[in-house]
Amino acid sequence: MTEEIIENLGDKIVEVLKTIYDPEIPVDIYELGLIYDVMVNDENDVKILMTLTSPNCPVAETLPLEVEEKVKTLEEVKGAEVEITFDPAWTQDMMSEEAKLELGFL
Repeated sequence: MTEEIIENLGDKIVEVLKTIYDPEIPVDIYELGLIYDVMVNDENDVKILMTLTSPNCPVAETLPLEVEEKVKTLEEVKGAEVEITFDPAWTQDMMSEEAKLELGFL
């Protein structure tokens, strides 16, 4: 598989991630900085390393499943797995400038 195709799939995955919102914050999970890494192997299996705003986040059970399901809707994706980590812990500094502006932090 060429590097260009993988990069294109990565862009598509990011676009999907930008459609998923934290229910308590009106900003998508990508701009919030909850996505730490997106890995795609040669078989188009996707692994997403992400965090939550806190370990007690009310969507801790449902948000990772939503991410997996939405990423799997991409035709090129063979499978998707989400791994949750709290290392490093999420902070507001991880938000994009767009998210900070949207939430009035700038």
